[in-house]
Amino acid sequence: MTTIEHTIELPDFSKPLPPREGDRVIQFREALREAMSEEMRRDERIFLMGEEVAQYNGAYKISQGMLDEFGPKRIIDAPISENGFAGLAVGAAMYGLKPIIEFMSWSFSLVAADQILNNVPKMLYMSGGQWGCPVVFRGNDGAGGQLGSTHSWCVEGLYSNVPGMKIAIPSNPYDAKGLLKTAIRELDPVFFLESERMLGDKGHVPPEEYYIPFGQARLAREGGDCTLVSFGRPVHFCMEAAETLAQSGIECDVLDMRTIRPLDIDAVIESVKKTGRVVVVDQCWPFASVASEVCTQVMERAFDWLDHPPVRVNTEDVPTPYAKNLEAAYLPNAGRIAAAVRNAVGAK
Repeated sequence: MTTIEHTIELPDFSKPLPPREGDRVIQFREALREAMSEEMRRDERIFLMGEEVAQYNGAYKISQGMLDEFGPKRIIDAPISENGFAGLAVGAAMYGLKPIIEFMSWSFSLVAADQILNNVPKMLYMSGGQWGCPVVFRGNDGAGGQLGSTHSWCVEGLYSNVPGMKIAIPSNPYDAKGLLKTAIRELDPVFFLESERMLGDKGHVPPEEYYIPFGQARLAREGGDCTLVSFGRPVHFCMEAAETLAQSGIECDVLDMRTIRPLDIDAVIESVKKTGRVVVVDQCWPFASVASEVCTQVMERAFDWLDHPPVRVNTEDVPTPYAKNLEAAYLPNAGRIAAAVRNAVGAK
């Protein structure tokens, strides 16, 4: 039986370039578009498929202009059938192509669960290493703003339970570009979770090409009193809470995990050994969430350094409300995070 070496080698310039003052400022959606376009120019096997991706503006303007550059054979509008085009991606990847599949919402990925959870992550294992399914599935995850319960799924708590794929959740335009370029080069399938609420966010993105390796957390803020762990949009709530807490003398490490499969638990443990306390902020429901896994691993590996039990801040354990005020209260927010940290450090 012929097997393949299943490792990814990033270019020599794979070390992340820190965003610099003076770098151009672009939107989160533009960073995603740039990442896909650069990789598609490099590798003609890559194609993008999804609902409305070949329209003039693309879905949410992410693929805007890509049809003009790459043509209809590589920027492909799909019918409203996630199970259909997800299944197409399985076959295409097994035959050597590199699909990028856009779900307009990860809520809609549930109708393709058999393809993306039962086929894609298991193919390499079931073929004895002969072939895999290097597909990037990407799109909007979590509450998009008054979209109701069925259109506001936050899928990472459910999907991260399945071995065989990697999951990236960027919090800013710089990371969005670097992580997506790495995802496209991966030999494993990647679930790339974006937030509709962040697509217009702006940030410094270097003009030079760069990649961000998976499994390397980012220390977004440094402090010695408590460790705040998060990923994706809630990182911004953590930063807001940390600013507020600093005014009362409580300084927090804020760790942006970037990826949860693989999870940089070593960075979390290193911080917890310094602070003695950890609050994990996660926009999934609390039961069997990513936050639950992080807290468990902290207890297993750093119990003797803890001065307070690990604390979770999740969405409330109810379906996502439609009403604007209820949705805001349902999600993790700076107020709930700050209260959790104060409780952990024994402050009022």
